Amino acid sequence: MDLITTATSRDESDRDAPVALLPVGSFEQHGDYLPLATDTIVAGLIGREVARRYSVLLLPPITISCSHEHAGWRGTVSISARTLHQVVTDIADSLAASGVERLVIISGHGGNYVLSNVAQEASVSGPRVAVFPQGQEWHQARQDAGMETDGHEDMHAGELETSLLLAYCPEVVRPGNESADWTSERPHLLTLGMAAYTKSGVVGRPSLGTAEKGVRAMTSLVRTFASTYSLMTE
Repeated sequence: MDLITTATSRDESDRDAPVALLPVGSFEQHGDYLPLATDTIVAGLIGREVARRYSVLLLPPITISCSHEHAGWRGTVSISARTLHQVVTDIADSLAASGVERLVIISGHGGNYVLSNVAQEASVSGPRVAVFPQGQEWHQARQDAGMETDGHEDMHAGELETSLLLAYCPEVVRPGNESADWTSERPHLLTLGMAAYTKSGVVGRPSLGTAEKGVRAMTSLVRTFASTYSLMTE
């Protein structure tokens, strides 16, 4: 799917990008029709499309992260928030040692709450690490794409993720999204996990997903990245 850069050290020296992009995904259940690697694919796609428009150093993705709310579904793998914090911090420090002082984390998994802490801690003395997309960018992407759901109703394996994969790598989407809609309130998600609220692993409306919506959502994300890029290159 062309989601890992093949640039050489010479390429990056010539580019001399002021900002690096680190896609962070996950390896967790996404129902019966989307792959375990969905969040990594989404983060990688956003990173790839952003890198086509902005001067950035695109890094390979982190593919396993904090998916503890999906524990119990076969195939889901997690690392601790402490480990993810340390890995991202080490990457930022390594980049700085080679002259790239700014890092934008491309977040494909909403359960990685610790990424916000990494950015806050690293940026005490000025912008050094940022997280993109955040809630407002995802909301804008849904609006620009003409999606019928919001981020609360369509939390996982729903209209948004299905649309992005149908648009950019439809070969990984298996039959079944058309009849997999399931919505639920989740008042104790952090303590009970997803299994308390869905048997299929889906919380959202994947039947509404289309490739056209996926393209429009991605176009929106690439456009709204301009604000983060401007902040990190001032």
